[in-house]
Amino acid sequence: MKRPTVAFVTLLPLLATAQIPEPVLPQGVGVNIHFVTGGERDLDLIAAAGFKFIRMDFGWEATEKARGEYDWAGYDELTANLAKRGLRQIYIFDYSHKLYEDEVEAVDPPSGQAHKTIASPRKTESVAAFARWAGAAAQRFKGRGVIWEIWNEPNISFWKPKPNVTNYAALALATCRAVRAADPRATIIAPAISGFDPRFMEKFLASGVLDFLDGVSVHPYRDYKKPPESGAADYDKLRALIERHAPASKKGALPILSGEWGYATHERGLSLETQAAFAARQQLGNLLHGVPLSIWYDWKNDGPDPKEREHNFGLMFPDLKPKPAYVAVQTLSRELAGFRITARQATANDDDFVIVLANNAKETKLAAWTTGQPHAVTLALQARGGERFRLVRGDGVLFEKVAENGQLVLDLTALPQYLALGPSRLQR
Repeated sequence: MKRPTVAFVTLLPLLATAQIPEPVLPQGVGVNIHFVTGGERDLDLIAAAGFKFIRMDFGWEATEKARGEYDWAGYDELTANLAKRGLRQIYIFDYSHKLYEDEVEAVDPPSGQAHKTIASPRKTESVAAFARWAGAAAQRFKGRGVIWEIWNEPNISFWKPKPNVTNYAALALATCRAVRAADPRATIIAPAISGFDPRFMEKFLASGVLDFLDGVSVHPYRDYKKPPESGAADYDKLRALIERHAPASKKGALPILSGEWGYATHERGLSLETQAAFAARQQLGNLLHGVPLSIWYDWKNDGPDPKEREHNFGLMFPDLKPKPAYVAVQTLSRELAGFRITARQATANDDDFVIVLANNAKETKLAAWTTGQPHAVTLALQARGGERFRLVRGDGVLFEKVAENGQLVLDLTALPQYLALGPSRLQR
């Protein structure tokens, strides 16, 4: 039997002072995009699905055209377009610059082929230039609700010529200091690593960077046989690591953020229906484990090849036709708007998730699904016989459920469903 789990109390001190969203749906629901200018139809659809965040590269070479000369026009446009739609942004300070770093040889992981590229910032001059640029960006976008993230997946091939935690930590510390000098109230997160990588994370967190960070970001990608709920043990281990290295003033108050995570629908990946279930469950599972911000990767398919994984992570097809996953996120965001998780209801089956949520009006809803085979579960209610309940399936279809003799039967599937309890309560 499971024990109901109440979460999130330890996050509240930080949330009052930084721009990290509270663990209230859909405040932390986000998606990666791959454009800066244009894309207004995309942004309309992103907002219509209930997303509140986008995550996008903030490229160094794209904005510093000559030494010390910055061009923010594209990001001015994007930031304004987001604000019009009530969207916020995670901008990623990333990638190197040929004006400051050397050409090196690196190996492409999928092919094993060597190629020429620009080294990630490792020289004194390039680290200082990157930090100056980041500080100038923080000054430019001060007060716009930006969350600044330092680099993207520095523990794998995005750090050139190969991962180096010492060099990355030095860059992160210099960047943090420059951003804080430009905007003391800026919100900064890092290291955006691929997976959880305990060895890399241990060295990074021991560098003193937690003195500056407002959150620790990871990308919890995993084998496709492992659903979103499988991240729980990894989050627990990372949280213990953060606590070991956090300064006294931040112990118990530094959230973990899921900065990028998705499942693709290529031929060897997930079905469209399973992707839809996982998109909703990623948000709910992360919130259940104290992760207040979750970014789905990514917004729309990046290409037409059904066999290529990288072409098929999207919630939308390239022509902006919605996949079932888009509808699943939209339904979750609409049905649970204003609600936060309070507990996980005990059931007889460890595969079952019956999540209790409440809002400020003291209304209660359930989000329910199973990671196993579809089956029925019976919930005991403190309710009158014959009471009727509104149930919305994860694909947006509305049903009515009737309780008999204080019992309510739900048919659990992989796709979450949402039940409004009204004045009734579950029996513990």
